[in-house]
Amino acid sequence: MRNLPRLVTAMITPFKEDYSVDYEGVQKLALQLIECGSEGLVVSGTTGESPTLSIQEKLDLYRAVKEAVGDKGFVIAGTGSNSTLDSVKLTEEAYKCGVDGVMLVTPYYNKPNQEGLYQHFNAIASSVALPTILYNVPGRTGVNLMPDTVRRLSEVPNIVAIKEASGNLEQVSILKTILPDNFCIYSGDDSLTLPMLAVGGYGIISVVAHIAGKQIHEMLTAYLNGDVRKAEQLHIKLFPLFKALFVTANPIPVKKALAIQGRPSGKLRLPLVEATNAETEIISEAMRKVGVLE
Repeated sequence: MRNLPRLVTAMITPFKEDYSVDYEGVQKLALQLIECGSEGLVVSGTTGESPTLSIQEKLDLYRAVKEAVGDKGFVIAGTGSNSTLDSVKLTEEAYKCGVDGVMLVTPYYNKPNQEGLYQHFNAIASSVALPTILYNVPGRTGVNLMPDTVRRLSEVPNIVAIKEASGNLEQVSILKTILPDNFCIYSGDDSLTLPMLAVGGYGIISVVAHIAGKQIHEMLTAYLNGDVRKAEQLHIKLFPLFKALFVTANPIPVKKALAIQGRPSGKLRLPLVEATNAETEIISEAMRKVGVLE
């Protein structure tokens, strides 16, 4: 099994004026992200507006990104949903598309208990021989994947990592005490990347890397090389952008930031709408401060 990448970007999905997927833009953006330091890409996750994508669009996205990136980066398909059966089917189809791994969000709305979560993830992961990343984001799903459940799931051979976006560093510390050393914990919040590295995190599945990938890669590299002071300085420099790109619901701000840079982004599909003028000014000002506004 390939080593998991440290810096992964959770890709947006560019849309055309008629709201159809801009597959040419998708491939162009994927290559730009790899060139700017991303070692892996999540396709059709929350940032990719997955709730508004059809099954066929998701499969076409997996193929398009894999075709563009090839072996230059690790392509991770977002195949989780709140239906176990549907997630199994999509994961099996993603495997046929040649992706390198899958990411599975905790089921939303139906609020399963911990045993239900265990059985859900076990069923999906067991359906394919692909590295599988769990995704815990209770602020969006209404359910928290507890550390002991993650420990049980770590015994499933191909469940190898978790994207932890609970915002709870104590929970991350607990995970580190009970999980195998080779189980990877990703930060799911850009602003918590450096703190999570300090308590044993492996890397970041990032939104802000769309806009400042080189700087985030530099911060990760500095920390891993033992230059904590440099990593801290980069974190502080990037912090205004970390906050501005979540001034409203993701991916509204990052799509606006990409548009400001003149890069593939396109429209948002309802129920998401464009950033307001006030939000756009916050985003632009943060981009100026960080030096990514061309």
